Amino acid sequence: MNKLEIRTVNVTQYVQPLREGGSLPAIVQADDGFLYVIKFRGAGQGKRALIAELIGGLLAQKIGLKVPELVFMHLDDSFSKTEPDEEIQDLLKFSVGLNLGLHFLSGAITYDPLVSVADSLSASKVVLLDSIITNIDRTAKNTNLLNWHKELWLIDHGASLYFHHNWENWESHLSRTFPAVRDHVLLERAANLTEAKEEIKQLLNEDFFREVASVIPEDWLTEAGNPFTPTEMRNAYVRFLSAKLSNIETLTQEATNAR
Repeated sequence: MNKLEIRTVNVTQYVQPLREGGSLPAIVQADDGFLYVIKFRGAGQGKRALIAELIGGLLAQKIGLKVPELVFMHLDDSFSKTEPDEEIQDLLKFSVGLNLGLHFLSGAITYDPLVSVADSLSASKVVLLDSIITNIDRTAKNTNLLNWHKELWLIDHGASLYFHHNWENWESHLSRTFPAVRDHVLLERAANLTEAKEEIKQLLNEDFFREVASVIPEDWLTEAGNPFTPTEMRNAYVRFLSAKLSNIETLTQEATNAR
């Protein structure tokens, strides 16, 4: 039995769109009574963004960072039929099936690099995590971080793992570093990179990457025109993450130099 248990819930109410997100995520209610931010499979980057979100979130949790609970969210075709907004109607229509949700943190505030809370070790872990998963979307313009109950929470990893947007040359990404770390919103606060690196080396390994890859829903790994089978794609994610972890000394030095 897989150690990683991710619950599946059913969407029961579409509450409101979150228009600050380019992919039009939304707040929805599920049949467990909780509110979630749902990321739609029918949005711009499609199922690949959901895979990146899932992998990024699970890795963050594993290394001790705070991420809202991730759940699979089943959406049926009834919502598109009652939605008056045509853009949202289309999004709901193309998102019937399994989507990804994050528990809604009511009252959380967007991270502001000038005033928000982020301890040095957590900041260092986030910087190195984003170097591993090649997350280019954690900048001062768009932090994808929240402060909730005076703690740092990570959201939105959909722009990570961008190698999977072109499977034909994905292996060329295995040996690359992450120059975009210089624009990371937490870099200035990341004064414990060496300590963070050692913790990450203790907590992440190929076996865990295989666990993570195994929970990706099968139909997120099937798409027209992709020459890879779902098994080959799972193996590719494992190889990519393993390569980045084996290169963590270089990634840490790169972040240190950028500081």
